[in-house]
Amino acid sequence: MTRRGVRDFLPLNDGTLADQRAQLYPTQVWYGIGLFIFIIGVFNWSSVLYSKFSRSRRGRDMESFATSRSSSVSIRRLPLALLNAYRVIAFRWTLHVGETLCLNTAEITLTVAYIVYMYVWAFINTTNLEGGKLDWTYWSTRIAMLATTQFPLIAALSTKNNLVSLITGVSFERLSYLHRMMARVVFIMLWVHAGTEIVYTVPTYPNLNMVWLICGITAITAFSTLIIISLRPIRRVAYEFFFYAHCTLVSVILICAYFHAGEYQFNTFIWPAFVIWGFDRVIRTIRLIIFNHSYFGFFSGATMDATIELQSEEYVRLRLCRPPHFHWSPGQMVYLIIPSVSRLPFEAHPFTIASLDSVMFHSSRTTEKSTGGRGTKEALAQKSFTVSSPFWKELVFFINVRKGFTLQLKKAATEGAKVKAFVDGPYGISPDLRTFDTSVLIAGGTGISYILPTFLRIVENVKEGKSSCQKVVFIWVIRDSNFINWINEPVCKALQLAPPSLAVAIRIHVTCSDAAVERGMVNGGRREAFEPPGGISPSASAENTKGSVLAFESIKVESGRPDLTKMLGEEVLSATGRLSVSVCGSPGMAQTVRQALRFPVSSPSSVLHDGPSVSLFVETYGYA
Repeated sequence: MTRRGVRDFLPLNDGTLADQRAQLYPTQVWYGIGLFIFIIGVFNWSSVLYSKFSRSRRGRDMESFATSRSSSVSIRRLPLALLNAYRVIAFRWTLHVGETLCLNTAEITLTVAYIVYMYVWAFINTTNLEGGKLDWTYWSTRIAMLATTQFPLIAALSTKNNLVSLITGVSFERLSYLHRMMARVVFIMLWVHAGTEIVYTVPTYPNLNMVWLICGITAITAFSTLIIISLRPIRRVAYEFFFYAHCTLVSVILICAYFHAGEYQFNTFIWPAFVIWGFDRVIRTIRLIIFNHSYFGFFSGATMDATIELQSEEYVRLRLCRPPHFHWSPGQMVYLIIPSVSRLPFEAHPFTIASLDSVMFHSSRTTEKSTGGRGTKEALAQKSFTVSSPFWKELVFFINVRKGFTLQLKKAATEGAKVKAFVDGPYGISPDLRTFDTSVLIAGGTGISYILPTFLRIVENVKEGKSSCQKVVFIWVIRDSNFINWINEPVCKALQLAPPSLAVAIRIHVTCSDAAVERGMVNGGRREAFEPPGGISPSASAENTKGSVLAFESIKVESGRPDLTKMLGEEVLSATGRLSVSVCGSPGMAQTVRQALRFPVSSPSSVLHDGPSVSLFVETYGYA
C-alpha cells in the first residue's frame, strides 16, 4: 500500500488543482535553470582544465604544428572547425535594436528561450475541469509565484561576488545583460498577475485598505518606475541618478513584495535576495578594509593617497600606491571610492587597471648587453631608458572626463592636491592568452587600460617560457599624438625584454591632422599647445623616453583611422595555430572587429585547411 499525501484526500476541484500546480511548477522551473547553469559550468571547467594541461604539451610540440596552409582538408580538425563556426554564429552575428542596443545571437537565443520557458510553465495545464482553456484561476497566482522565484537569481546576477560567475566563468559585467533581461521578463509577468487581479478579484474586496494589497500595489508601482529609469538612453544621460534610484526602488520592491507574497505563504523566495545582496556587501566590505587597512587604523602602513594628473582636456590619469598584498590580472577593474570628490562618501565608480602586477618588469634592469644586435637607434633608446615607471609599483588608471564624478576628478587634478582613495576589487575575469600562437590587441582611446597590461603580460609570459605566442600585433587608435606619452616607459621596457622568438608589431593611428602627427613625432612628443596644470612636469628623461618609443622599428605611427577589416583579414590569412583578437574601445570599434572576423575570414573551411582557430575577446567601455 502506497503512502498518499494529504492533498490526495481533498475534493478534486479547480481550486485544489490550481494551488497544487502553483506550488509545484516554480520548483520545477528552478530545477531547469539549475541544470542549465550546471551544464555551462561543466563546459567551462572542462575548457579550463584542458587549457591548463595542454600548455606543456603544446610547448614541447610547437615544431610539429603547421607553419603554412594546406590545400587538402584535414578531417581531424573538423571539431575545431565546428567550434569556430559556433563562435562566429553565437557571438559575432549581431542584431541592432535602435541606436544604442546591440545583441549577439547568443544573447538573443537566451532571451527568447527564457521568455518561452517561463511562459510555458505559467500557462501549461490551465484547462479547468469543465474543459475551459486558459482559466485565469489557474495561471494568475502561478505566474506571480514563478516571477517571485526569480528574485534570488536576479539579485545574484547583479552582484560582484556570485556563484554564477564562479561556475560558468562569465564575469559579472557580462551577466549584467541577463540581470536586466530577466528583470524585465519578471516585470511583465507581475503585471499579468496584477492586471488579472485588478479585473477579476479586486472589485470583490470589501475594502482596499488591506496591508498585503497596499504592499502589492506599492511594489508593482516601484518596479514600473525602475523599468522606466533603467532604459539605456536614461542610464547613459543620468547614470548616477539611475544608480541611486535603482538601490532605493529595489529595496522598496523587495520589502513590499515580501509582505504581499506572505498572504499566499510564498515569500520564501524573496528573503534570499536580501541574503545574496548582503553577502556580496559583506565580502566587498571585508576586502575594502583589508586592502585599505591603513585608513582604518588596524595596521601600520602607507596610506593609498591618489595623485590625479591632467593628461589633456578630456583625460586624467590617477595613480595610487598599491598594497603589497593586492594582486590583479590584466583587464581586471576595481571600484574607486574617493569621498572628497564624490557626492556621497562611499560612492564607488569602476575603472580598469592600466598597470601590470609584475615582479619581472619591476625587478629587471636594462643593460647595454640587452641591445644585442639591434639597430643603433634602438640601442640609443634603450640606453636612455630608466626604470622609474609607476606601471610596476602603483595602480594606474586612464579616465575619460565626462560628467559627474569624472568631471570632479578633472577639477581635483587642476588643484594638484592628493586625495584619499579606497580600492574595492579587483573584479572581472582575465582571458588566458598563453596558449595562443598569435595575439592581436586593439584599443581605442582609454581602451588602452585593458590592452596595455595584456600586451605586457604576453611579453612576460613568453620571456618566462609560459606562453607559446610567436607574434603579437598591438593597434591603438588615438585622437592626439601626445597620448603616446601614456605608454612610453612600459612599452619601451616590454620591447627591451621581448625575446627574439616573439615578433612584435605596434601600430598607433592618430585621427587628428597629419600636421599634428608629424609635429608630435618631430618634437619627440613635447606638449606645445597644452600643459596640464596638475600633470607631470615634462622632464628630459620623459622626453627622451618618448623619443625612444618612436626609435623602435617595431612601432609605427600613422595618421587616420585604421582599416581594421583589412588588417585583421591579413593577420588571419598569415597566421596558423591559435589566434586571439582582443579589443577594447567604443561599441562601433567592437562591432567593426566582430564583422571583420565573421565568415569567410574566420570560417570552418579555413580551419579545415590548417588556417587559424580564431577567438575574440571584446570589452567596451562606458557606464551603461
